Amino acid sequence: MEYKWGIKDSLENHYNSATGDYQYVNGADSVIKKKIFLKNDDILYMHGKANEIGLWNFPDTIGKKSEKSSKVPRYDLLFKYKEKTKHVVIYGDFDGNPKLLDAAVQMRKVIDQTLLEAEKRSGK
Repeated sequence: MEYKWGIKDSLENHYNSATGDYQYVNGADSVIKKKIFLKNDDILYMHGKANEIGLWNFPDTIGKKSEKSSKVPRYDLLFKYKEKTKHVVIYGDFDGNPKLLDAAVQMRKVIDQTLLEAEKRSGK
């Protein structure tokens, strides 16, 4: 799983489950770099939630790239399995189907919470 997020095209925050590379900009604008590996239970939980939320049915892009604001967040999700891959880009100024937006936000929160818990466990 790869997860990237940031403002517009600047995706300075990212996590890669294969390498454990985790980088994010904290509240003090400092770049934090860590190695954090997810447990099998974490991966199974995220996979289960992805199925429950309907990630596999998401369009490849939710929202659209907008030039109107320099503060529009963007989230890039990539789930890779042996036989299938799902890549979804979510733009923060999405104004389409509210159910789709809600599902996308739920999936993002699942990933955020899983990474937060893995970071706490690592003690780093």
